[in-house]
Amino acid sequence: MHARPHRLLRQLLAALPLAAAVAAHADCSRDILVPVSSTGVSVIVGNGVFSGIYPELFRSLGPRAGCHFAFSGVPRARQELMFETGKADLLLPATRTPARDLHGIFVPMVGHRAVLISLQSPRPPIANAQDLLDRRDLRVAVVRGYDYGEAYQALLRELGKQGRLFTEVDASAIARLLHAGAVDLTIMGPTILAGSINRETRVHGMLDRLRLEPIPELPWQQTGVYVSRHSLTPDDRAALLELLERAAKSNAVMEGFQRYHRPEILAESVRPR
Repeated sequence: MHARPHRLLRQLLAALPLAAAVAAHADCSRDILVPVSSTGVSVIVGNGVFSGIYPELFRSLGPRAGCHFAFSGVPRARQELMFETGKADLLLPATRTPARDLHGIFVPMVGHRAVLISLQSPRPPIANAQDLLDRRDLRVAVVRGYDYGEAYQALLRELGKQGRLFTEVDASAIARLLHAGAVDLTIMGPTILAGSINRETRVHGMLDRLRLEPIPELPWQQTGVYVSRHSLTPDDRAALLELLERAAKSNAVMEGFQRYHRPEILAESVRPR
């Protein structure tokens, strides 16, 4: 999806007061450490280059705020561990959960939900989590370190007990498993899998065959950025929270998703906060 000229003008005009306000505050005392893993189009890691919605947002706002963001590429599970142990200043993108609230202050950017994702087939629809648990022939793959809340974790525990759960390091690996028929479905945000499919030549054409099934146990939630309670000085934490809150109000993240994704993918998984 490409922004039309009048939308680009609106985005530019909206960014001007944001840039001016950020420039009047902030100034971080040191580099802000941001380990990341590839997460759809939110974060794209490739050959030491960091792109996607969030890195581009921080590169735009950071210099004006006097803050430099130092990105590094790590697996998602390690990214979570680094944040929990105070070795990372930000965790992104992340769905809000009670466990993460212990270690960081959450700034929501967009509404988001995980759904069941499979390839189109004559299989009867799955209505809820119990329905999925009852269909013991279906193999489920998830990304290690993803967390969509307690209902999601409970579902994964039961699938694990049944011997039907497979974990992978990233969404690209799961896309390949689905394409090969090695697993039957995954649970994640559709934009994450769609972004991985678009960058994975071995699964070309798979995006047109996706089947998305929301279930009530995985409702709409907020996703955004966690700012560490452990690793930052109070002044740096306050500067980052102000920067992120202004970015959230600008709707820049939602507009980023709209630039990258088809409307049918967004409709099931992302909406303004």
